[in-house]
Amino acid sequence: MRLLSCLKTRCHLQQFRKSLHLTNSNYSDKKGLTGKTPKVTMDLAAVKPTVGVVQMTSTPDKQATVAQLTALVERAKKRGATVVFVPESADYIAETRAQVPELAEPIDGWIVQQYRQLAKRFDVWLSLGSFHEKPRSGDVSKVHNTQLLIDSSGDIKGIYRKVHLFDVDVPGGPVIHESDFVIPGTRIEAPVPTPVGNVGMAICYDMRFPEMAIALRNQGADIIIYPSAFTVPTGMAHWETLLRCRAIETQCYVIAAAQVGKHTVKRSSYGHAMVVDPWGCIIAECHDTIDVCIAEIDLNLLKKRRLEMPVLSHKRLDLYSSINPLAKVNLEAQNEYNFGGHPVKSSSLFYCSPLSFAFVNRKPVLPGHVLISPLRLAERFGDLTPAEVSDLFQTAQTVSKVIEKHYNSTSLTITIQDGPDAGQTVKHVHLHILPRKADDFKNSDDIYEKLEKHDKNVDKSQWRTEEDMAQEAAILRAYFN
Repeated sequence: MRLLSCLKTRCHLQQFRKSLHLTNSNYSDKKGLTGKTPKVTMDLAAVKPTVGVVQMTSTPDKQATVAQLTALVERAKKRGATVVFVPESADYIAETRAQVPELAEPIDGWIVQQYRQLAKRFDVWLSLGSFHEKPRSGDVSKVHNTQLLIDSSGDIKGIYRKVHLFDVDVPGGPVIHESDFVIPGTRIEAPVPTPVGNVGMAICYDMRFPEMAIALRNQGADIIIYPSAFTVPTGMAHWETLLRCRAIETQCYVIAAAQVGKHTVKRSSYGHAMVVDPWGCIIAECHDTIDVCIAEIDLNLLKKRRLEMPVLSHKRLDLYSSINPLAKVNLEAQNEYNFGGHPVKSSSLFYCSPLSFAFVNRKPVLPGHVLISPLRLAERFGDLTPAEVSDLFQTAQTVSKVIEKHYNSTSLTITIQDGPDAGQTVKHVHLHILPRKADDFKNSDDIYEKLEKHDKNVDKSQWRTEEDMAQEAAILRAYFN
């Protein structure tokens, strides 16, 4: 413990020296100061936005849990917090598995209303680490593990449903199969602007997946939050290490509100809520009791760290792909999509990823012949970024499975006509996906000749109607919903 304390102290000392921009070249850790006054280029009197990080003990008694959290939010406000971060399961921790759906509420239920009023009452933003959200339809024996970001007016500004579920048998600890009672989320949400920076939302077990943290950083996160109810054995082994790793690799602040102590006869949590800065230093931490810790968020320091060590610009995206969320995009976000200067009605789309869109063909060679193109207008395959190439082919794999299933085909032809001499007529990169069956052509390779000629010198009267295309797209959309 003494060694750990010394290491942390040294980390903070180095952090402080860097933040002061000590430019005296004669300064030495070993020899001390030479007597010259170091040059300080930061405003030591500047007030930075402050966060409060809650450590609490939820129980099956929801009213008692709300009362406890109210007192902790009030304490954080009195200590200057503008945003208060609350742990996972901020509504209750159930005594039994059957109690989980019984106590759950919808997003417009009593428990969320209490916390929205709490944010408004104390004039703070409130990160409700998670609550047990009752689904409006589907399997009512399960819940969503849902996080909310609530502004100081009590309005909900961000919603995230936990995507990674904790299904483990902890050696020496409890057996937890979260998937037995929780419905997994389906998307990584974009960071939410708050008074302390752009907040990327994650929950507890998500911290073991660095890809998610990097995806949040790539979307502009300044802060990544991991509200948690960590078990004691895993907390002792990995809690601090994981949080500091996520901070260092993303160059973000990491904030982890935590459950602590005994919730029920069978359930206890590790605690140690903390804030880690972009250099990996712990700048605030609770111990093993109900408490609130306070920290300043310095976005200028964050920018400085990223400038001094610009790891994003050093990535070798020619050797590995960029990490970006793959959540489905709203197909109706715009009325038309640009396909090399040709408008494609949104009603003709059936799938859209963050970087690509898939749509039905107005002049198909075979039934089920569809197209996939990058959202950005790029004429040739070589014009695509590594991220666009990766997304294009991931989309192709997702779409091809549906096309093969729906059209009851045995094989697929997937091809790109890259350039005019390869038969490309639309100056926008696109993949053709065609479902294939035995004997659909006399010679299997005849399909390439058909592809080269199918849309050349064609009278518009031979095109399919928008109604026909919309009908096919609607059928295919159902597979992705």
